[in-house]
Amino acid sequence: MCGTDTVSRPPSRTGTGDRSGRFTGEKPQSGQAVQYTVGSLALRREVTVDVLLPKDRSVPRPTLYMLDGAGARNNTSGWMNKSLGDAPAFFEDENVNVVLLNGGQGSLYTDWDQADPELGLNKWESFIAEELPPLIDAKLNTDGVNAIAGNSMGAQSAMMLAHRYPDLYSGAAAFSGCYSTSDPLGRLVVQTTVTSRSGDPANMWTDPSGPEWLSHDTVRNAEKLRGKQIYLSVATGLPGAHEAGSGDVRRLLLGGVIEGASNVCTRILETRLDQLKIPVTVDYEGTGVHAWDYWRDQLPKSWPTLQRALGLDWLPDQPVTA
Repeated sequence: MCGTDTVSRPPSRTGTGDRSGRFTGEKPQSGQAVQYTVGSLALRREVTVDVLLPKDRSVPRPTLYMLDGAGARNNTSGWMNKSLGDAPAFFEDENVNVVLLNGGQGSLYTDWDQADPELGLNKWESFIAEELPPLIDAKLNTDGVNAIAGNSMGAQSAMMLAHRYPDLYSGAAAFSGCYSTSDPLGRLVVQTTVTSRSGDPANMWTDPSGPEWLSHDTVRNAEKLRGKQIYLSVATGLPGAHEAGSGDVRRLLLGGVIEGASNVCTRILETRLDQLKIPVTVDYEGTGVHAWDYWRDQLPKSWPTLQRALGLDWLPDQPVTA
């Protein structure tokens, strides 16, 4: 898995919004949260995004995009759920726009070659990286600096988007993901992710030997992460603090196996980044399964890295008035 691949590389973002979807609705939530409805040309339907607004909005702020795992819900992000990611509580006092994607179940947030009978039309990469940012920038008066984060499937997708759109994201945080697509382990992970939600991988990137499998492989394309702030985390799959007294066999067994595989995947990417002398912060937890409790714990641990990516590490704690 050496070298980089330039086949099927998407164009760099120009900020002009080549895909000009539009906001069609706005619904205030509790606290600093609001849910926007977007009429998406890429997805050919309306979709919603949850947004957490900055503590202080007196000046333009950067934006963090957050992705869910394979079970991504259409109506709200798991990161918004208090018992899952609990992002509203964490970001309550932070000066950052947080955009949390809804939908994309089993899609890897990519553009599929064709619509799937179960998962529908998937053009998530176009929506997330090309269509949505200009809308968010204009609506929220951002400063144009972006980072991206995700868990499980969303971890893989966050790293994919970071290497495929290097001019768009200044950093990425990925919790419990796999980051290759063109080696046997990566192909298995992709196929398992899609089929776990009754999708057909043949509808994703039709030709198994085609360019999309190569161009979405972050390990193969790791050079494109140079200069970015990167945070990776994963546990071992062994029962941890959140499994104390748990009788949930599925959580213990399936969650343990998936996290164990994610551990191998994370070490593969870290090794490649080390070979390229690209700095990365990695947190290997001694215990823990593939579950939201651990991703919720990882969010504050990843924040210093994301703050550097977003240019927030030097900003004063007090509101800016000039």
